[in-house]
Amino acid sequence: MSNIYQKRRANLSTWMAQNGIALVIVMDSENSRNAALRYFSGHAHDAVLGICIDGSAVLSPWDDIMAKKCAKVNKIIPYNKFNRNPIQAVAGIIEQLGLPDGCKVEIPSTVSYPDFLKYVDSLEKYDILCRDNGVSPYIESLRTVKDNTEIECLKKAAEITDSVIDKIESGVKSGSIKTESDAALLIEKEARLAGCEGTGFSTLAAGPERSFGIHCFPEYTSGDFATKGLSILDFGLVYEGYTSDVTLTFAAGELSEEQEKIISLVQDAYNQSLELYKPGVNAKAAFDKAQEVFSKAKYRMPHALGHGIGLETHEAPFVRGVNNDYVFAPGMVVTLEPGLYNAKEGGCRLENDVLITQDGNQVLTHSRIIRL
Repeated sequence: MSNIYQKRRANLSTWMAQNGIALVIVMDSENSRNAALRYFSGHAHDAVLGICIDGSAVLSPWDDIMAKKCAKVNKIIPYNKFNRNPIQAVAGIIEQLGLPDGCKVEIPSTVSYPDFLKYVDSLEKYDILCRDNGVSPYIESLRTVKDNTEIECLKKAAEITDSVIDKIESGVKSGSIKTESDAALLIEKEARLAGCEGTGFSTLAAGPERSFGIHCFPEYTSGDFATKGLSILDFGLVYEGYTSDVTLTFAAGELSEEQEKIISLVQDAYNQSLELYKPGVNAKAAFDKAQEVFSKAKYRMPHALGHGIGLETHEAPFVRGVNNDYVFAPGMVVTLEPGLYNAKEGGCRLENDVLITQDGNQVLTHSRIIRL
């Protein structure tokens, strides 16, 4: 497993050499989460990571005991040694690596301008860079296309997710799941039993009285679930850091004409858009196809059609209708989630996780519209 982190850092170091950057700093803290920390080191959170131009890495973690078990880096220096100060940690990493004076060090673009000035003052021997168009978009491009290790983790997350979907359906039909909280808490329990780290986000369980919301609030209550009408269940499971993201709709009892129409349109938009989830297709074209299906029936989807998943629930590429230059490529794992919502009749959303392959796609999860 350590080889994959070395390979990822090697990809970054190639870019660094091309751009004359001696050291890239990746930071993750409670106030500013950054999944790139785990991507490059294997350590989950709360640390300062320095990646040198030769691909070597020095980690300064808040929890050094955990880091010694999880991190795949060349050197670990406890954050406490630097008085829990990120600038001191960066200075310590530079000293550990023995970088020459005058070299370029790039810190995260999320660092505020006042703090950037503090870095410049404290590290005056080095050329400190903090920019939007620097290393950050390159790291995003690396993470957008998953490597084989990531794909296997996402497939495992999808496999466990499918088993939980089946248990939820069985529980609803048997009567053991009667409320939103019944569904949400079963997901949490089954995730842990299956070896997951937990859920990728707070489970959204909306019974017929609340399914009109794109993302219901509160996320779930003690209210009825999967009783007469439309109910929505949106959840994801995290395996080895990588999350699935699915939504299924329960359609119970005799539905109104409007509810039947919503269901039919969502399924049709899903089927037609899936055909465009393939290499070389602009993601916007898939969004436009779903919106075309809806607009012909005088409906409009009020959200994006999908997004990338991985170490984060929402990451590039994004399948939306504006500001979208993403083109599907092999190795991307992207959700497909058309949905329609009505204040009176409730809502319907169908979401699965799709791997873009060399010759098309592979649907990893098997969420569905369940008739009761």
